[in-house]
Amino acid sequence: MTASSLIPPVVPAGRLAGMEQPVLGLPSGWELRPWEFGDADALLAAGQDQAIRHWNRLLVDSSEGARQRIERMRRRWQGELSAIWAIARPGREAAGLIGWGDIDLAGGSAEIVYWLLPEARGGGVAAEATERVSRWAFDDLGLHRLRLCHSVANPASCRVAEKAGYSLEGTMRSALLHADGWHDEHLHALVQGDV
Repeated sequence: MTASSLIPPVVPAGRLAGMEQPVLGLPSGWELRPWEFGDADALLAAGQDQAIRHWNRLLVDSSEGARQRIERMRRRWQGELSAIWAIARPGREAAGLIGWGDIDLAGGSAEIVYWLLPEARGGGVAAEATERVSRWAFDDLGLHRLRLCHSVANPASCRVAEKAGYSLEGTMRSALLHADGWHDEHLHALVQGDV
């Protein structure tokens, strides 16, 4: 018997895949909902947005590529690899993305990813959405530790982390390659019981 077999998984395999992706409301009236093929134009616009491209590794250069990426989001939910929502006004096309990548159910952790198109920026939506998906990750999925990492040159993401209650744990040197070179990244985290 190995030591790892003595430690039960934090979240049992199959839990995420067995859930239907919920629609999550935000206090501002925005909602988090599954991506739809009708959101392909928004995803394509995000792939062309300079700010999103600068801080994220979003490579979408065609409508077909956007639709394939949306289908991939669905497969990754079923594969328990990620849980990604569209940020949208009810009944409208997506204006942003938020969710969990690098999900480790056995270890009980995940890393948040997010971006907003220009029309959704500046109103606190990113912080609201971060708080909401964090509550979902703890209360509904059962994770224990959540990470938010961003370039130290991106103070807007630092503000999102702070507003959403994430503690700054340190700086990871030369941690992510962007188009303009290697960036140091801040590591923020939230653990079960912090909120």
